[in-house]
Amino acid sequence: MLASWYDDQGPAADVLHVGELPDPIPGPGEVRVRVTVSGVNPGDTKKRRGWLGSTMPFQRVIPHSDAAGVVDTVGEGVDARRIGQRVWVYGAQSYRPFGTAAQYTVVPADLTAHLPDHLDDELGASLGIPGITAHRTVFADGPVDGKLVLVHGVLGGVGSLAAQLAHWAGATVLATVRRGEDLHRVDPSVVSHAVALDSGDAAAEIRTYAPEGVHRIVEVSLSDNADLDCAVAANGAVIAAYATRADRTEIPFWPLLFNNVTLRLLGSDDFPAAARRQAARDLTAAAAAGALAVDIGDRFPLEEIAKAHDRVDAGGRGRTLVTIPQRSS
Repeated sequence: MLASWYDDQGPAADVLHVGELPDPIPGPGEVRVRVTVSGVNPGDTKKRRGWLGSTMPFQRVIPHSDAAGVVDTVGEGVDARRIGQRVWVYGAQSYRPFGTAAQYTVVPADLTAHLPDHLDDELGASLGIPGITAHRTVFADGPVDGKLVLVHGVLGGVGSLAAQLAHWAGATVLATVRRGEDLHRVDPSVVSHAVALDSGDAAAEIRTYAPEGVHRIVEVSLSDNADLDCAVAANGAVIAAYATRADRTEIPFWPLLFNNVTLRLLGSDDFPAAARRQAARDLTAAAAAGALAVDIGDRFPLEEIAKAHDRVDAGGRGRTLVTIPQRSS
């Protein structure tokens, strides 16, 4: 099969190779997916470059955890009727060496979810890590029907899906963007009120829409927003943080304590298996109902995977995808 891999950590152009590797064979409980589109996440590039001093967990890594494709063979114990099913894949390279930047990937069967025929592969390849993280930020502490949910970074991959999931589940969604010039990009059919963080007193503006405070906060940068979150949280609120800019983040401890706020920290590689399965079911259902959309940014062919990684590391708008060439019959 044609695949990309790295044997050492470092800059994308230096360590990412593209060439032929043996076709993988599914073991018991596994399926093999013929990959059409592979999604690139910041976590993929961080692993490749050794972020925070991380080392190579395996001698060779095929990167990426997310994808869309078709099940083409199954291992022992897996229903053969799954062969030919369109699926989206998540967690392929979580604690595993070989991910989705290849013509074939082998994963445990429960790391695939049915991709309805009316949904395209690009959406499927965009649901995995961002979607499951978003689902956990919104639902880890119970239903949100009738609640006020504040989503920071609503234009980002996780934030956008979190807002859509919360709206789909019956919440009123408030949101922030970093700059006022980006407010026009917020979808008013999902977000009831959006606030720019550079426009003065963001906390006061949020409080005009939520005078008693917000019940859930989806947090993309806890080190930047801890004081703002404290100012707008309702008594008993939950701050669900999946990222921060400062490794040692300070929080206003006593005000949060007196307000009985829960701080939930979310690392996607270690979500409970049952939570991941529920997230996959809900994401598929919401997408099938037309409640989820993903902003697709750049698309790169597999031979230009290094450019895709550099694009993710540079930041910017939209989901970065790698298209996988199909083997000639």
